[in-house]
Amino acid sequence: MKKISFFILFLLLHPLGLSAQEKMTVFFDFDKHDLNDSATQQLQTWITNNPKIEVSKIYGFCDWKGTNNYNDSLSLKRVKTVFNYLKEKNIKVKDGYEIKGFGEDFDQSKVQSENRKVLIVYELKKEEVVRKAIVSNDTLSLEEQFKLAKSGDVIRLKNIYFYNMTPRILPKSRPVLIELLCALQDNPKLKIEIHGHICCQKVFDINELSVMRARAIYNYLVTQKINRKRLSYKGFGTSDPIYPIPEKSEFEQNENRRVEILVLEN
Repeated sequence: MKKISFFILFLLLHPLGLSAQEKMTVFFDFDKHDLNDSATQQLQTWITNNPKIEVSKIYGFCDWKGTNNYNDSLSLKRVKTVFNYLKEKNIKVKDGYEIKGFGEDFDQSKVQSENRKVLIVYELKKEEVVRKAIVSNDTLSLEEQFKLAKSGDVIRLKNIYFYNMTPRILPKSRPVLIELLCALQDNPKLKIEIHGHICCQKVFDINELSVMRARAIYNYLVTQKINRKRLSYKGFGTSDPIYPIPEKSEFEQNENRRVEILVLEN
């Protein structure tokens, strides 16, 4: 009997509510209300992956440095920056939406960078709620899975490992990399996008670790003479976890910390 992908099983056991509210957090530099490059990239990735979101609340926060009045003003400026960005990108904001600046009056993290933020509360339209299932068959090799894959399919690279908090690939990952390389060599029409995901961080991806890890696999394939035009990569940080963050176990951390391949053409 063919094995059912863990991700299909996850969907069956954990159906997602159609009206459930989701949250997105954007972080700011010290004493700034403009979006930095990392925040802009984070928002753009979020919007690209969720084009039919509907925002209901935008809350701004500051660290404890500065006066209360100053921080109240700064937190509202951050809210307005995000609001204007969303409107510029034609993101729907619900009628009766709520915006509020909390300044420093909230339960602050000991890590000051985590307090300089804007929280976006949003909903997904019905057709966007169900996570795209990743269909795999443990009885097939990675190369065989790619042969059967269609445009839009996502295949997880199992047994890809990195040195802790770095994009350096561990040597024991080599067999999987070779399988991926062979799939590309044997299927000259195959074009892919490499997706990096990380775990455990409340913040999105301060050091762009997910991007760097996806790029590390991209660089490996390029050094093996795969045409760059067939490859691209993206990092999603912690924006698309399988399990909610913070994770409850090492298993959940490992599931969130992953590399996936989106098939663009085949």
